[in-house]
This record gives sequence, structure tokens and C-alpha cells, in this order.
Amino acid sequence: MSFCSALRGLFCSASLVVLPFQFHGQCDGWQQRVEYTMQVSLDAESHAYSGSSKLVYWNNSPDTLREVFFHLYFNAFQPGSEMDVRSRTIADPDPRVGDRIAALSPQEEGRLSVNEFTQDGRSVTMQHLGTVLKVELAKPLLPNRRTTFNFRFNGQVPIQIRRSGRDNSEGVAYSMAQWYPKLAEYDLRGWHADPYVGREYFGVWGDFDVTLEMDSAFTIASTGVLQNPNAIGHGYLMGDQLLKRPAGDKLKWHFKAEAVHDFAWAADKTYIHTTEQVPDGPLLHFFRKDDPETKEVWDQLPGYMVRCFQYMNAHFGTYPWPQFSFVQGGDGGMEYPMLTLILGKRRIGGVVGTSVHESVHSWYYGALASNEGQYPWMDEGFTEYAGSAVMQELFPKPDENPHASSISGYRSMVNNGKHEPASIHADHFKTNKAYSNTAYSFGEMFAYQLGAVVGEKNVERGLVRYFETCKFKHPGPVDLERVMEKQSGLELDWYFNEWINTTRTLDLGIRSVMGVNGGIRIELERIGDQLMPVDLRLVLRDGRSIDHHIPLSLSLGSKNAGSEHFEFAILPAWQWTNLTYSLDLPVPYSELRSVSIDPLQRTADMDLLNNTVEFPEGADGFAKP
Repeated sequence: MSFCSALRGLFCSASLVVLPFQFHGQCDGWQQRVEYTMQVSLDAESHAYSGSSKLVYWNNSPDTLREVFFHLYFNAFQPGSEMDVRSRTIADPDPRVGDRIAALSPQEEGRLSVNEFTQDGRSVTMQHLGTVLKVELAKPLLPNRRTTFNFRFNGQVPIQIRRSGRDNSEGVAYSMAQWYPKLAEYDLRGWHADPYVGREYFGVWGDFDVTLEMDSAFTIASTGVLQNPNAIGHGYLMGDQLLKRPAGDKLKWHFKAEAVHDFAWAADKTYIHTTEQVPDGPLLHFFRKDDPETKEVWDQLPGYMVRCFQYMNAHFGTYPWPQFSFVQGGDGGMEYPMLTLILGKRRIGGVVGTSVHESVHSWYYGALASNEGQYPWMDEGFTEYAGSAVMQELFPKPDENPHASSISGYRSMVNNGKHEPASIHADHFKTNKAYSNTAYSFGEMFAYQLGAVVGEKNVERGLVRYFETCKFKHPGPVDLERVMEKQSGLELDWYFNEWINTTRTLDLGIRSVMGVNGGIRIELERIGDQLMPVDLRLVLRDGRSIDHHIPLSLSLGSKNAGSEHFEFAILPAWQWTNLTYSLDLPVPYSELRSVSIDPLQRTADMDLLNNTVEFPEGADGFAKP
């Protein structure tokens, strides 16, 4: 698959790219593009590495660029860095980091610097600003033009503290993520050169051609496809062609990756490398240390991951790259293009659960690639939503709602006073707990709860449509909103505005149920400030259920009868300015067993005690919850 075919010709001209500038969503606009060609050498004795990079940069924006910015992530692992200070001053430090950066010696810390930088052969002015490099261009880069940067860089791999580094807790030699000078993204909101404090990433779409030189005893797992397997061996050739480890002091591993926005790799002398083919899908690679503690679990992992990719391809869109690698490394689990770094010494449920989550990121972090810093819930939350469905497929629990924990996590965040708007940048949440609950629990809840508004089938179809419409385009919330509006035919700006940008909470209740003229009158009330339509269920004494849906007036319509996995009748809309809603139904009061709102518990209603009224045998007249 070529970069151009993957992006459907969005910006694939060799020299000029002319696109109309639109202010709608990112999916309607332009994208910058990069082509990296890097040669890198790592010394396993000193843990120092050096490299050269040729970087072709397409400016597809309507703006003239006079400066560019690069991320130098490894500089975060130095005493006194912004990541160090943030970790030591936040109310609830990540225990994996704590004060460990402050205690690093010069031989243990991370370093990354750039030198000999030219733009189209002309020298530039550079300024190293911690984890950011500012480059003043030798000549302005005009709209719809490209330029070529050539530079050299030098780094030192830190002791692994967070995500990247050497000699991790399970003895993996190198987890090389966020290791190279990475050009910052420029989009409708300008540059995104955020200093690194350990949160999320955002990168420019492009192609990577990377040659890694190391001691030949190491096996390397990497983003991309190995171009020279005949010269490498190490498990990259299959069947009769399998080579033993080649002789010689060093090897040059040549990888290419198309249509990605980052490049990561890992290396260890004891990696055992196996593969498994997904039918009509990618080739899966597995790298684990040669350790009896991991063998039994990792021998089972390929079967689960094949099923994971098959399920995701069938229900959320087709994985667009030729391979994916599960690599023992990291400090928990972390996603990168075509690769994840995970801890390996866990029971099968833990390894599978982490592997599912990190590989499902390939759809949201990898192919859609929303700005993780600005909208972490669009990546983590939707990955949790899809991953919960995958885990239900792999480990069926028919009586359990796979998304229920997201609502309980959201409620816990609110009740514990950690609720902040989801629109806050990931780096700026007051606590790590608020960030994680918002990114993971709120994000999954937001997707699941949308089913109560537009119908579960529309959410299912809409997420596939969202993937196909916005992959390789860095979508924002407005792009998701528009896709779901087109899928459902409803206006959803209220849902996105209220739930993402405020900390208002939902509390709808049943105010009263009365017998009136042979039927019943139900009065509902909105107690909390948050808005939602209502699913209403009557359960009769003979066991039958009667379902109704009360739309919210702001939607200018209702989910249709075919959008759910159950039948329901549509009632007149609840005018959003009204605090109460009253309806009469031709159901004898004496036949009622219960009346409930949100019977499937798909919304984040904060008080469930006022959601149901039950009628004991012989009840008549008036009932109040």
C-alpha cells in the first residue's frame, strides 16, 4: 500500500499541492506531509546514538512558514526538566515517575540535540528549548511548496522511566520511542510544539525510511516493514528460508513505513521472534524475552490477537498497514504505529487485555490520529470503547455490560471532585486521576451514551463511517459530530457542546405516576443541568415490557425505530427549556409493575434512585418514588 493510495490522493503531488482552505473540520481541510530518511547507529556499551536525517516537508497550509519546531523528547529525562518538575509537584504523581528523573546521574539521563542543520543547503538558526527545538528558516516556506532539511543528531538513551529508555523493569535492553528529532505538527490552530511532560503525542503524516545499525547480537522490532530480511535473519524469514543469526559485529536493519506519524523500535539480545498471519489482514509479529515466565502466556497470545484484528476489521474498519508487532518492553503498555510496547510478565488476561487495548489504538491513535494532547478522550476513550467490545468477544460474559465500568468511572470522578471539562489539554489537568478518568472513562462513556441519543445501530455504523471518512486526517470533535449527524439525521451540537465543554451533570427523575381516566399520567423532571433524551420503559404484571423514547427538542428529530436492538414508540419531544415533562399513556394503572427511565442504564445519570417506580401488588391511586 502506498502513501498516496492510503490517503486517497489528499496531498500526494511531488511538488505542488493545491487544496481549498476550509474552516469546517480537519477532515475537510489540508494536511502537512513529511518524508524522513534516517541512518542511525546505537552503541550498546555507552548507550549513545547518532544519526543523520533528510527530511522533506510539504507545506500544504495556506500560511507562509518562517520557522519550524521539533520535539526532542529525551531531554525530558533530565533533572529539572518540565517533566521532572511536573511529576514532583502534581497532587498525585505517577508512581512510575515520581522523583526518579531528579535522581538520574549524567550517565543515566536522556539527551537529544541537533547540529549541522541546513534547509535546501543553507544554514539555519537553531534554539534548543528543553524538549523543543526552534528553527528559524533560511528562507520562508510558502504555501503549497516543499523544502528539504538535512541535519545530524546525537542522543543518549536514559534509564527507562516512562515509555522509552533502556534496561526496563523486565530486563529489556532498549525501548526506543520518542527517540529522534520529530517535526511538530502544524494545522488549523498553528504549531503544536508542546513541551513534553509525559502525556500524549501528535505528529505529521508521512513516510519513514530508517536504517538502524547495532551489534548483531540484538534482535530489533520496529515500526514498518523490514526491507533486507535476507541480510538479517532473526526470525524475519519464514519456512525453508529461515536464516540463523548472521556473523559479524554489526548489522544494518532497513525499515520502511508508509502513512504513519511516528516511528518506534525496540532491541534485545534474548528476544524470541514469532509471527502469525491474520486471514485477509496483517502479519502479526511477537517479540518476547527468552524467559520461562513468559513462554506459556506468550504462546497463547497470537491466537487471541488474530481474533482481535478480525473483530476490529469487521466492526470498526479495516486495519490499513501490512504488519503489527507486539513487543515486550515499555513500562505498561504504549501504542506506536504498527507496534506496541507492553510488559510481558503477566497472566494471560492481563497480557491479552493490554495487547487488545494497545493494538486497537491503531484505529484511533494510528489511523485517525486525532490530536491526543487536545482531545485525549477521542483516542483513549474510543479505544476503550472498541477494546471493551473485543474483550467481550474474546472472554464472553453475556450477563455483563462491557461498557458499564466507563459510566461508574465517570460517576466516581464526579463524586470525588475530580471532574474537569474534557476540552482541557491533556497536559493541564490538575491531577493525573482527572486526566485518566476523562481520557478513558469519559471517552468510552461519551461513545456508549451516544447510543441513547441516536440508537445503538447508528453508533455502530457511524463509527465505521467515521473511520472511513476521517482516517489519515487528524479529525477533531466537529468531524465526529458531523459524521454522526449524517448517520442519524439528528442535530448533535448540543450533545458535543454540553458534555465536552462543561462539567454539568445529568440527573433525570420520575416525579410522579398517577392513574387518570383509566390510564396513567407520568411526570418526569430534570434535576441536574445536563441535557439528554429519555428512554422510558413500562413493565406490566404479565411480564411484558413497553418501551418509549422521548427525544430532546434540540435534536430536531428522533432516533428511528430501526436504530435500536429493541422496539419502541416515539413520544413528543421534551422541550429543553422545560424542567418537567408530562405524558398520558393508555395503560391501566392496576397493570403496572414498574416504570423506569434509562432502563438499560446507558446514560451517566448521577442518581439512579429516582429512575424507577415499582408498584407492589394491589397498589392503586398515586405512587411517588
